[in-house]
Amino acid sequence: MSTLVIYGILQEKIMRVPYGPNKEYFSYSLFLVFCNRITTSAVSAGVLLASKKALDPVAPLYKYGVVSVSNILTTTCQYEALKYVSFPVQTLAKCAKMIPVMIWGAIIMQKKYQGQDYLFAFLVTMGCSLFILYQGADDISPFNRGRESTVWGVSLMIGYLGFDGFTSTFQDKLFKGYDMEIHNQIFYTTVCSCLLSFIGLILQSNLLMAIDFVSRHHDCFFDIALLSTVATASQFFISYTIRTFGALTFATIMTTRQLVSILLSCLWFGHPLSWEQCIGAVIVFGSLYARSFLKTKQKAAPSLEMTETKAPGPS
Repeated sequence: MSTLVIYGILQEKIMRVPYGPNKEYFSYSLFLVFCNRITTSAVSAGVLLASKKALDPVAPLYKYGVVSVSNILTTTCQYEALKYVSFPVQTLAKCAKMIPVMIWGAIIMQKKYQGQDYLFAFLVTMGCSLFILYQGADDISPFNRGRESTVWGVSLMIGYLGFDGFTSTFQDKLFKGYDMEIHNQIFYTTVCSCLLSFIGLILQSNLLMAIDFVSRHHDCFFDIALLSTVATASQFFISYTIRTFGALTFATIMTTRQLVSILLSCLWFGHPLSWEQCIGAVIVFGSLYARSFLKTKQKAAPSLEMTETKAPGPS
């Protein structure tokens, strides 16, 4: 949670706050992806070598590539969306991640979900819709860019949710289908992401422009370095969570982090919330917390029954 909250604040600062006396905006989303992934791949390679674990791929390389491509598209949509919607809108929309996770889980993993899962998915969708459609009063943030476009921003967020749901579900499938270490998967997926994002920067002719921007604005360099550091740390936490608890559980435990991120962003960057948005937020977070409580209660009930069954009778 800590790394992802810092990550969220930094990504809004980099994409929405101008740098330097000329108020220049950083607009090279793929460069951020490249920096994040090259840092993560270097750290994961170091961990594998230090622990004397094999660097050989466990799964076919194309499967790492599938996760990598999906992950690049996820992160790019996320960064680009910040040009058109505020961070609170983007963050609350991420709560709808459970919907694509359920869809991909049914398609890829042949999972079956209960009626209450679909009910909570509907409530989350309704709450997110309220939050996005009923914008707050004029943004009091001094960094408001005046180029907000809800339609384009929502389209990018839908792309983010679809690709992100696929990424976490396919990661879950890899962990369950192969005897795979966390660092092994991270290393190969991030190396593929490095190569793909580097090729994308070359094709777009953005690599040299991004380097020039960072060299002229040292505070931007520091922000990107810190962003890459916390992104790397969070990647290890995310992969461990998905491997140990599954993709849907991971989608649920991010709820508190998203709530904290929204509150911090509203305070730090001056985003006002309308009363309709507050109602939408209550519906979303209330639904997700209620779902978590019910899941915990359901898991606790069989354990209690087993304990009572095994308990010795009176002598």
